[in-house]
Amino acid sequence: MKKVKKLHIFLFGALVGVINGFFGGGGGMIVVPLLTKLFKLEQKKAQATALFIILPISLVSAIVYLCYNSINFKQGWPVIAGIVGGGIIGATLLNKLNNKVVRGIFIFMMALGGVGMLIWG
Repeated sequence: MKKVKKLHIFLFGALVGVINGFFGGGGGMIVVPLLTKLFKLEQKKAQATALFIILPISLVSAIVYLCYNSINFKQGWPVIAGIVGGGIIGATLLNKLNNKVVRGIFIFMMALGGVGMLIWG
């Protein structure tokens, strides 16, 4: 890989880290299209790879939020339990559905999130 490409990948990664740290998530919504378009990964592999990429970003961001005493543990723990269960179900479904269906669901969810932000801001 050329040095310039590595620099672009690094800068893009830094941008995703800033977005994820600032918004408390959302980096995957940027990483998945990057992986499918620029790196030509199929949708399911792009989504799985995005989770792998976002994990360390989320851990680092959580540590920073913890240092600033910005975490509400009382409300956070029940949500974590639901996320773990939902994550298992979601990962299982991802492996059973074909790429076109997964891509359609991903696009729908991104659009739904955007409309939700416009309405409830």
